[in-house]
Amino acid sequence: MREAGRIHACTIAALREAIRPGISSAELDRLAEATIREAGAIPSFKGYQGFPATICAQLNDVVVHGIPSDDEVLREGDIFGADLGVIFEGWQADGAFTAAVGEVDVQSRRLIEITEQSLTLALEQVRPGNTVRDIASAVQGHVEAAGFSVVRALVGHGIGREMHEPPQVPNFVDGGGRDVYDISLLPGMTLAIEPMVNAGGHEVVQDADGWKVRTRDGSRSAHFEHTVAVTKDGCWILTAP
Repeated sequence: MREAGRIHACTIAALREAIRPGISSAELDRLAEATIREAGAIPSFKGYQGFPATICAQLNDVVVHGIPSDDEVLREGDIFGADLGVIFEGWQADGAFTAAVGEVDVQSRRLIEITEQSLTLALEQVRPGNTVRDIASAVQGHVEAAGFSVVRALVGHGIGREMHEPPQVPNFVDGGGRDVYDISLLPGMTLAIEPMVNAGGHEVVQDADGWKVRTRDGSRSAHFEHTVAVTKDGCWILTAP
């Protein structure tokens, strides 16, 4: 999984360097697929439950699962996120980031910063003896203190041989008494932790294509994700550079 994560990190770096006004999300998708395959790995999203691309393209109000297109061109002032997965020798890594396209407004830049910070705070809770609740509380507390909203319809997950494995890893604590919150973190567990944060309300809607999920109120959304392992010493970020 660490090798899958290393390839993932290299792909993220290539995408970050390529993001600029005038490039299309499909061009970024082709770059990601080429980078992954040249490293001897497989893009895990492509073909997963019928998804047609290597990256999920997340432009402005798109939270997750956008399909890249040559007609979707990034413009100055946009924010763009990419979520992607890698399989290496049967083992999975999953991660995401959001970046500014050129110069963006103050709220958009702050949205990106707060979302990334919330992931960092969540990773600090990844250690034996803590629970999923500690991860969720760290994200929610930081995001809501900044005046933003945590998406509740989508959550993180376990990962290993399969992209999605138990347990779910919410980014919020609700009053529903979810059993998942009390799951203890143990050495050897591997998780994909992924705050998804909206500038407006937390509600989302799905497009008619059955894939793209947007903010209901049209506000912008940011997404950061790492695949991590719980070790006796704490958090090992498998998708770190």
